[in-house]
Amino acid sequence: MNYVAPLADVQPAAVQRRLKILRRLALFTLGWTLLVIMYGAYTRLVDAGLGCPDWPGCYGFLTVPNEAHEIEIAESRFPHAPVEVEKGWPEMVHRYLASTLGLLVFGLAALSWKRYESYRFPRKHSLLLAAMVVVQGMFGMWTVTLKLWPQVVTAHLLGGFATLCMLALLAMRLWLKPLLLPAIEWQALRQKLAILGLAIVLLIGQISLGAWVSSNYAAVACPDFPTCQESLWPPMDFKEGFNIAQEIGPNYLGGKMDNEARVAIHMSHRIGAIVVTIALTLALALIWRASTSVIVRRLAGLVGAALVIQIVLGITNVVALLPLSVAVAHNAVAAVLLAFTFWLFYRIFTARPQQSGGASP
Repeated sequence: MNYVAPLADVQPAAVQRRLKILRRLALFTLGWTLLVIMYGAYTRLVDAGLGCPDWPGCYGFLTVPNEAHEIEIAESRFPHAPVEVEKGWPEMVHRYLASTLGLLVFGLAALSWKRYESYRFPRKHSLLLAAMVVVQGMFGMWTVTLKLWPQVVTAHLLGGFATLCMLALLAMRLWLKPLLLPAIEWQALRQKLAILGLAIVLLIGQISLGAWVSSNYAAVACPDFPTCQESLWPPMDFKEGFNIAQEIGPNYLGGKMDNEARVAIHMSHRIGAIVVTIALTLALALIWRASTSVIVRRLAGLVGAALVIQIVLGITNVVALLPLSVAVAHNAVAAVLLAFTFWLFYRIFTARPQQSGGASP
């Protein structure tokens, strides 16, 4: 993966101006994406995913109907979905935020489009991001029109995480120069990329399990910890819990699975957390031991800190019965943990060996 040359190495003033804007916009869009993910989690957790039964408007309006005559019109259009203003607004605000994200990503693509003889912007990367945002918009529509079908809700959440990671990668390409490391240390760290990559794959799998937990309302299936319903291995129905052939048509608000199926999903997420913690801790320990680079060690420390916070938030969700603020933070820290882990992988992957002796960064 190539990085973008620093401003000082680029001569044309037009390129410098465009790169400066692109860098700042990439960072702003990255932060905005995290906000969209957090607000999306909030919308799900307050059961507002169907606060507006249509898309892209709300009962045929651009905003949530709240006047008496507007509510009368809205309920005549959708007699099966009485207006709940307190649930309509979270859904519409999430749509406004997501639409703004789309505009920001399209802006990145537009800024990256022009080519210069002496310089190339990450055009393909930006175009891929724009395509991902379009697909995300479609999944947002299907989330509503298919009435929170768990497969679509899960894919929509994962798409948000994928967008965040692609934006983080774009920001890294725009801002970061490759690390220069002593040849022996560089070689040792390169050998650790395989286990770090495996940890990332497992982390993505765990996030997918978390999305499945959320879309099937299985977060409170086990109200105690470390046991589940006062048992280390309670009755579970894995076949039904991971049935991805659920029919399209019912309203999935609140979930349709029975208790044993939800317990199977919840317990799978707990087991996944243990596996990810072991794999990521081992990878971080090996990287820390192999490196003397302040940058690499700081990044490993950030990943480790995010992992610990995520574990604490997960346990708190169980014992405190899913408090809203903790549940939203659990989603946000999962995104941050994934981004930090990608950041560490990128820094090692793009590092270069020093040609001669010298201190590592």
